[in-house]
Amino acid sequence: MSFKLAENEYIAETYQVIVVGGGHAGCEAAAAAARLGVNTLLLTLNPESIALLPCNPSIGGAAKSVLVREIDAMGGIMARLADETQIQIRMLNTGKGPAVQALRAQIDKPYYSRRMHHLLESTPNLSIRAGEGARLIIENNKVCGVATAVGAVFACDAVILTCGTYLNGLIHIGGFSQRSGPSGYPAAPLMGDYLRSLGLEMGRFKTGTPARVDKNTIDFDKTEVQPGSKEFLAFSYLTKEETFRARPSVPCYLSYTNEQTHQIIRDNLHRSPLYSGRIEGIGPRYCPSLEDKVVRFADRTAHQLFLEPEGLNSREIYVQGMSSSLPEEVQAAFMHTIPGLERVKIIRPAYAIEYDCLQPTQLKATLEHKEIKGFFSAGQLNGTSGYEEAAAQGLLAGINAAASLLDKEQLTFTRADSYIGVMVDDLVTKGVSEPYRLFTSLAEYRLLLRQDNADTRLTEIADSYGLIDEERRRAYYEKKEAIEKESRRLRDFRLNSSALQALGIDAKSGLTLAELLRRPEANYEQVLQHYPPDSQLSSQVKESIEITLKYEGYIQKQLKQVERFKNLEKKKLPADLDYLNIKGLSNESAQKLARFKPDNIGQASRITGVSPADINVLLIYIEQHRRMFPVKQGDKQ
Repeated sequence: MSFKLAENEYIAETYQVIVVGGGHAGCEAAAAAARLGVNTLLLTLNPESIALLPCNPSIGGAAKSVLVREIDAMGGIMARLADETQIQIRMLNTGKGPAVQALRAQIDKPYYSRRMHHLLESTPNLSIRAGEGARLIIENNKVCGVATAVGAVFACDAVILTCGTYLNGLIHIGGFSQRSGPSGYPAAPLMGDYLRSLGLEMGRFKTGTPARVDKNTIDFDKTEVQPGSKEFLAFSYLTKEETFRARPSVPCYLSYTNEQTHQIIRDNLHRSPLYSGRIEGIGPRYCPSLEDKVVRFADRTAHQLFLEPEGLNSREIYVQGMSSSLPEEVQAAFMHTIPGLERVKIIRPAYAIEYDCLQPTQLKATLEHKEIKGFFSAGQLNGTSGYEEAAAQGLLAGINAAASLLDKEQLTFTRADSYIGVMVDDLVTKGVSEPYRLFTSLAEYRLLLRQDNADTRLTEIADSYGLIDEERRRAYYEKKEAIEKESRRLRDFRLNSSALQALGIDAKSGLTLAELLRRPEANYEQVLQHYPPDSQLSSQVKESIEITLKYEGYIQKQLKQVERFKNLEKKKLPADLDYLNIKGLSNESAQKLARFKPDNIGQASRITGVSPADINVLLIYIEQHRRMFPVKQGDKQ
């Protein structure tokens, strides 16, 4: 490998894959590439900040918990470490259906980071090095290496950028601004400037982080206790109940703002950089700052604040719900009006942070850049928010960077097989105008994409790529066999009307146990109590069986919708198709199709501004082209 070096640069080492950035995307990317056997370097500003949780000390939540399960099903790390380091875990939305139920865990933040660092250090084929990635070395639209700020050049065949909010990070607290990454760590300005110099389409986003306060200065008697679950809950399919029982369960607490709080904020809005115009970046609508809540929801007399511990051995309490960029003395003043926080002391003030991001429509569904071979991007650099979204992208980018060097087919997910597929498709077809967050409402087939069946959907794919070890392989196939065996038993076992009446079920004719389970008054535990299987079933097996049988009719309807979706995905569009000269396409659609270059009709239909009429034009064009130029036997489709 030969390329031109700049003055004062030197070749330091050579790797196959280099990951720039040690956040959640970078950790999963580096681990996945290394697991596939390629020589990988994780280049990070500070190894001590690997897998830092700079915002809320939690993992999971609506839709996000499904991502964590999918990462686990693919052999990733986040779920296992979340289980190992959680200090409270709960199931959210239990009063709703299984498609929107979600696990959320409070994490021991320092412990999570240390465990991730140790795990990566012990991963074969993976090295960790401190340094700021300054620029990529690109020859003939192909990545050849990464140059650091001090002139060290690491040659490679593929690079995954996962720089997150460090990329040209700028912190705001009242009238104070400083170039910085999150939590006081240094920013990474050089790579952001370099990406702009390439002519890439970049944006500027903003997010905020609440204050951390001293738990010894909180009067918890004035707050509402929020305990964790006592029943066994876990993200990873490999976590055992004894691991859950061995972890302590620490409560969180709930308090509320009031009119006095809001008045202090209103009186100081002119001191907020968000309202003074000093912040240029676009923030997330779904996670507004406290001052934004007071302005936008002026009729609300109170807003919830959750007091969440940052770790078992930490005095820091995270005040969830009070993201702010107001001056520190204003933050202290309005917090002192909140029940339980009247004498609270701030350890770290809330702040807003602006950062550079890449418009993800420039990427393929593999997360590789469309024009620069070997350049992958993942995480908040792609305009997303959240640890879980970042980690899932990192996993996919790491797999594909390695696969591209191993002559393996690169992996893509679809909207029908995973939330990862939903997220990536949204990013590469629609782009981002604000920080992207995954919601269950974004998934058309969310009844199929539940957290209980992520392994059923994805683990065999992971196995085919060599991403899972023998323990996970054995556990998965044992679970699969148990589900199939018990499902057959439930479908074959028929009860007569007298047996049903003994269970309190009014039925004129007999029912199988499976048919019984579909009735709203029946539940699986009741069935098991009276008609147990030959062998004991795990809670995971029972959960999957009950959901699948109870919602079988709805699941079948969604499967039929998926078949129609797949038919559109199969209709490929040539990469060099001249959309501007296809008669019948609207000008807006032709321009957007030419810009985004969708892979297939399904992807084209999801581009904002492309109408159903335009899709019909494309379908007619493809059919006419097929008839004019039929594929000969033996030719590639």
